[in-house]
Amino acid sequence: MSLLTPEQVREIDQKYLWHPYQPMHGAIPPYVVESAQGVYLQLGDGRRVIDGMASWWCMIHGYSHSRLNQALHDQIEKMAHVMFGGLTHEPAAGLAEKLVELTPRALQSVFLCDSGSVAVEVAIKMALQYWIALGKIGKSRLVTLRNGYHGDTFAAMAVCDPVNGMHHLFKDVLPQHFFVEAPTCRDDVDWESSQIEPLRQTLESHHREIAALILEPIVQGAGGMRFYCPEYLRQARALCDEYDVLMIADEIATGFGRTGRLFAVEHAGIAPDIMCLGKSLTGGYMTLAATLTTRRVSEAISNNPPGALMHGPTFMANPLACSVAGASIELLLSGDWQQRVAEIEGQLRDGLMGYADHPAVADVRVLGAIGVVELKEPLDMAATQEILLEQGVWLRPFGRLLYTMPPFITEAPEVAAICSAIGVVLDSID
Repeated sequence: MSLLTPEQVREIDQKYLWHPYQPMHGAIPPYVVESAQGVYLQLGDGRRVIDGMASWWCMIHGYSHSRLNQALHDQIEKMAHVMFGGLTHEPAAGLAEKLVELTPRALQSVFLCDSGSVAVEVAIKMALQYWIALGKIGKSRLVTLRNGYHGDTFAAMAVCDPVNGMHHLFKDVLPQHFFVEAPTCRDDVDWESSQIEPLRQTLESHHREIAALILEPIVQGAGGMRFYCPEYLRQARALCDEYDVLMIADEIATGFGRTGRLFAVEHAGIAPDIMCLGKSLTGGYMTLAATLTTRRVSEAISNNPPGALMHGPTFMANPLACSVAGASIELLLSGDWQQRVAEIEGQLRDGLMGYADHPAVADVRVLGAIGVVELKEPLDMAATQEILLEQGVWLRPFGRLLYTMPPFITEAPEVAAICSAIGVVLDSID
């Protein structure tokens, strides 16, 4: 089959393809990408732009990395896929061993699944089935933080912010859970005990109904790119222990170094009962996610009827995905990723904090390889993206947020270009 021209790609796309969070035949036609290398996207119109989004935060090593490419080439010569029901293979075993070594010590059981949303579905199912196994069927609801985002499938949507999130249309058909105010402290020096009171009161009143607390540790992602202090996590962990409620840490966006720690729970020195991983797990190469839990949870489920976790994706533990995930983790750990993320953090602070006094800006915040400029009014998406592309930068703003989460290989001149492009957008606002 002959290759399509960029014009043909766009024409077919507009005719048949439905993009995320856009209407069919969207008013903002997508930009065609012909290739990607390092931190750069080569667009079909000839422009070469810096990807300041790491393709929704997952391409931590950049594009077309030789070691990750080789891992896929080597694996595909052996097998591209095999069912995980009754069978196993080296890429899955090797990956599971790495994840257990890297995550908090209590997490010893690994369920490999397809995507971040599915990892959250599995986590919720684990929590519910755990209490069913123990005969506490009344513990069937969850508690979570407002401004949170956990995915687009139904159980995940039910624990996304019901007002400010993206799923309010489904509120009447989703399971009803408990929502508490998210903490506002960004640093432990600003901690006040009042921050934890909404969660304390909810658990005190409803712990017999609550199976688990689910939260995004330290950084709330697509629900608002909000940061909060580690002490909240410590207090939440203690409350979960006090009231016999499981803690689920959704590390899909924060895992593998994005916040400056390998996992965001490390900022607080706590261990969840269940942890969800995704996005950067494969270095962005393939869709794969993992839900890890403790022996306490996995054995309770396994030793009581029906004797198994009732979940089984067709492409669970896909060998290609597991192989590149293992290679991505090795690549991350073999380099000085902490120093690189710290350098990006410093460069983002230098490049973005000066915008805090801009009349259009409500707030600027930076943590690890995350830089956020929050505006007072929503952005015009189409106009903003074209301004950014004219500056040689690809970002995907939403609502009032203009933010960057670049690959870890992004060098200082490229970070500076991202920050400068954001400044041009700000200066274009009337």
